[in-house]
Amino acid sequence: MKLGEKGEGIAVKFLREKGYKVMEQNFKTPAGEIDIIAKDGETLVFVEVKTRESLIYGMPFEAVNRSKKHKIANTALLYLKRFKQLPPCRFDVVSIFYENNRPEFELIRDAFEV
Repeated sequence: MKLGEKGEGIAVKFLREKGYKVMEQNFKTPAGEIDIIAKDGETLVFVEVKTRESLIYGMPFEAVNRSKKHKIANTALLYLKRFKQLPPCRFDVVSIFYENNRPEFELIRDAFEV
């Protein structure tokens, strides 16, 4: 199993423990992919998961750059086309870093706007 897939799997469990209701995983369109789509109360949340085993390239969340945000936003817009009335939405990032073979989580709510 790839590190990214492993990270997404444990991120789902982490989010459920935080009270999120996971609606979809790996939502793909020609515009891009969203790792997790969930509900946090009445808010629809598009979640990007970044996992690292080393900090040589920085903290995991730092990999969510302008280009990645743009792809996530465009993909989210395609997902939202199925709704007649738009729900409140936000973009979260789950940053996972393995330290001593144990995952350390950081949830960044409302990580960016579009």
